[in-house]
Amino acid sequence: MAYLVHERRVSLIGADEQPYSRVRVYAREMPGGTWEGWLEFLTDGGEIVASDRETTQPKQEDVAYWATGLETVYLEGALRRALEVRAPAR
Repeated sequence: MAYLVHERRVSLIGADEQPYSRVRVYAREMPGGTWEGWLEFLTDGGEIVASDRETTQPKQEDVAYWATGLETVYLEGALRRALEVRAPAR
């Protein structure tokens, strides 16, 4: 099961020339007890582009803490990677 651990407003333009106004960070426990985190970028029209795993942390709370430190330059790169692979929303 995936948990929404962080969400914030952003102002990003993707390589697809779409404006993205929100990013959500999700976490899910993996076998062995560690947690993976990934991002979902949302357009105002409701389109969602999900990244692959962006982090692995010991606890769910650590994924949430990691998310609070993400800067715009990191989010731009993550959006670019997500658009390249077009991973489906989880």
